[in-house]
Amino acid sequence: MEQYIINSAACLAIFLLFYKLVLEREQMHHFKRGFLLFAVIASIGIPLITITTYVDTQEFFSFSENINRAEVSEELTASSINWDILLWAIYGMGVLFFGIRFLINLNSIVRRIHKNPKLKNNHFVAVLLGINVTPHTFFKYLFFNKKAYENHLIPSEVLLHEQTHAKQLHSLDIIFIEILQVAFWFNPLIYMAKNAIKLNHEFLADNAVIQNGVETKTYQNTLLAFSSNAEASNLANAFNY
Repeated sequence: MEQYIINSAACLAIFLLFYKLVLEREQMHHFKRGFLLFAVIASIGIPLITITTYVDTQEFFSFSENINRAEVSEELTASSINWDILLWAIYGMGVLFFGIRFLINLNSIVRRIHKNPKLKNNHFVAVLLGINVTPHTFFKYLFFNKKAYENHLIPSEVLLHEQTHAKQLHSLDIIFIEILQVAFWFNPLIYMAKNAIKLNHEFLADNAVIQNGVETKTYQNTLLAFSSNAEASNLANAFNY
């Protein structure tokens, strides 16, 4: 297990290093989305591949040497069992903590959808909240402040930005990486991958807005206007990420 963790972390580190040095500043955001997802999946799958080799050896041990080796092996096994139990207990507590946190966040966003007024617009559903929130998206649900939305204070650029998140199913990526984070909570590279994935989502949405004919300067001002610390769900694509 320890060797698998080391190999998995090494694979992900190589992929992320390549992304940082080569791809991060490139404008091919759709390719980068696929690469990041592939990097995470490959780092989990590659260490599971085993290559069997056969080596001819000559075992030449005396009876007494076998007995001594067996005794040492038993002592090491007994010692390792204790450490294994401790490490698995720590790992299990981490999985439990992050698993509960994931379920709480998921339940929170589902409750918001069911308990607040909603307006359907084509394939999207605007969820109107009575609290100060940064516009954010979870699958087809777009979350806005109720007063701002009803008074038409949400710029069209922001609406298009959030609709792009919904169209391109960015929430699937986030749910996927959040589940992996539960299992690999101890690996800081998972958090780096999640950050890169979410940031690339924002580039994809920004690019869709610019390609729709919005002037870059105007959009920059809109980004600054909505750059706040207002509330947004961890499982959603937030406009001010």
